[in-house]
Amino acid sequence: MESDPDAALLTRRQPAEITDKRLLRGAKTRQTVLRHAVDIASLDGLAGLSFGGLATEAGLSKAGIQTLFKTKEALQLAAIDYAREMFVEAVIEPARPAPQGVARLRALVESWLAYAEGPLFAGGCFWVANAPEQDSRPGPVRDAVFRDRRAWVHTLERELRHAVTAGEIAELDAGLAAFQIDAVLCATNTALRIGDEEAMHRARRIVESFLTPP
Repeated sequence: MESDPDAALLTRRQPAEITDKRLLRGAKTRQTVLRHAVDIASLDGLAGLSFGGLATEAGLSKAGIQTLFKTKEALQLAAIDYAREMFVEAVIEPARPAPQGVARLRALVESWLAYAEGPLFAGGCFWVANAPEQDSRPGPVRDAVFRDRRAWVHTLERELRHAVTAGEIAELDAGLAAFQIDAVLCATNTALRIGDEEAMHRARRIVESFLTPP
């Protein structure tokens, strides 16, 4: 199942070791800029990213940031990749030790809820914030946002298929159920942003409704 090209996107990548001090400084600066960029994008959208705004937020020079990323589109794409790496570390990796099927699905949902409640990004879920902004803007940035959205939904679908095959839950349309669970999580992210104290409880109840034993 891990051969799914979308699912492979949600695999943690080990960074190459950097020993050159100049390159190491550059890598640290890039990381600092991207950490600010993903927070800004989670609040104002990827379209809200600018070299000047990032320079102010990160306490760096605008020219230095432009040297690192060259174009706004390159900055946006780098921010998406950085957000995905953070998401993998916060949501996907903690669930990997759980057995495939129901146990891992529950672990993924719990990790996702913790990620949204934290929140990991200043504005909540990075993709919930940016998918509506990008859905009518064809190009590499939109493609990258929805590539990661598909990968997440396919991850849920894969665990649901495992659960059905293993006889853990009743027969269901795994693709449809994954779509519905993702929709519930997206709605939960919004509810958390406005202080809905019942949001987490409702989300867990809805997810459990899909996990009916055969």
